[in-house]
Amino acid sequence: MTETGTVPWATRELGFGVVHTDSSSSWTVSELVEPGLRRNPKRAHLLVSTVLGKHIPTPPSAVIAAANQLGGLVLTALGPDAAAVVVLGFAETATGLGHCVATRIGAQCYIHSTRRHVPGVELHAGFEEGHSHATSHMLLPTAPELFGNDLPLVLVDDEISTGATAIDAIRALHQHNPRRHYVIAALVDMRTAEHRRVIDAAAAELSAQIDFVSLATGTAVLPAGLVDSVAALPDPVLNPVSSAQGSVDRIDLPWPASVPDGGRHGFLHKDNPAFDSAITVIADLLTDRIGAPRPVIVVGHEELMYLPLRVAEALSNSGYPVLFQTTTRSPAYVLDVPGYPLRRGFRFLAPEAGEAEPRFLYNAQWLEAVDEALIVVVVDAPADTERLTAAGGLLDVLTRAGAEVLLAVVPGADPAALRAARKDSQ
Repeated sequence: MTETGTVPWATRELGFGVVHTDSSSSWTVSELVEPGLRRNPKRAHLLVSTVLGKHIPTPPSAVIAAANQLGGLVLTALGPDAAAVVVLGFAETATGLGHCVATRIGAQCYIHSTRRHVPGVELHAGFEEGHSHATSHMLLPTAPELFGNDLPLVLVDDEISTGATAIDAIRALHQHNPRRHYVIAALVDMRTAEHRRVIDAAAAELSAQIDFVSLATGTAVLPAGLVDSVAALPDPVLNPVSSAQGSVDRIDLPWPASVPDGGRHGFLHKDNPAFDSAITVIADLLTDRIGAPRPVIVVGHEELMYLPLRVAEALSNSGYPVLFQTTTRSPAYVLDVPGYPLRRGFRFLAPEAGEAEPRFLYNAQWLEAVDEALIVVVVDAPADTERLTAAGGLLDVLTRAGAEVLLAVVPGADPAALRAARKDSQ
């Protein structure tokens, strides 16, 4: 990752950088994001978060602390409305961030959008994200009333570039359940004055209050021809191969069928105690399996961010040096040079059935001079397939790079059992 005080590689070589404007926290924009690149004709720049735990392995305490600061800003923006609120996190990058914010503010319900089709769960609503690699978002609560209400809604994303995605989501959701107050929260807000005017007009059109909060605000400096400049760079080298083959071990972890494993189908405030207890159980089993403290990187799978984050936090509290990150659907440009945040990358088969597009994992290493880290890959049942272990699958590409991997499989909540449990408790 970029060393403090150095000019990022993408700024020095291509002119893409970030400028800090203001802060509502202890962070500046340049501390929260680093300039990255991607070969995408819609948008070639990528703001790589240093505190999200997606592209960059990050201490779980730093991820949670940043989310808690953002949650504090949300509470201030909500004011008297904070007593009862619903939180929506955007897939895939903000599923964990949104859950952390919901926990911090004591939200009545948290849900994140998803790109995973789940049999037997009815689509409640959907919206599109124009610049994303995977554009369609679905909302799949176990019951419409979890999300179908007129409570204030907090929408959480890792960054706000223009605000268009959040406004498109608000428009789509407002048709189902009009609300008078929306808060859009992100780690960084990079909107221009024109973007802000468009959003003010949308708020007036919907007769709703729309507030924005972020840890820091700034602007992205985008040189002309950046898409062509990135396309002209040498092809990235993915899936490094080591002279020594790595290894894979497996542990099957328990999870109560009636406890949500995240926010895909709705997570209620009253679910927290049972969720916390389940995390303690699986963290204890992992510490028994891992043994003496050693460097660990906990890798969640795509939208499964919050559960692995909490596992990483528990391992850290038990004395392990721990970093946290997750896999992603989004292809990014990888270059192993100082000052660039995406130093190595892995491209692998999507493990879920019916998914054709590849998946990616970036960095997945300790850059400091420490012993080789154990990579604990946490997946849920739909990702526990032959494609996960096949040639070209995640475990294959990691072990070819020499990694020692512990595959931790969590069965996850069953939507039908979750729905039944909630009906019984009413």
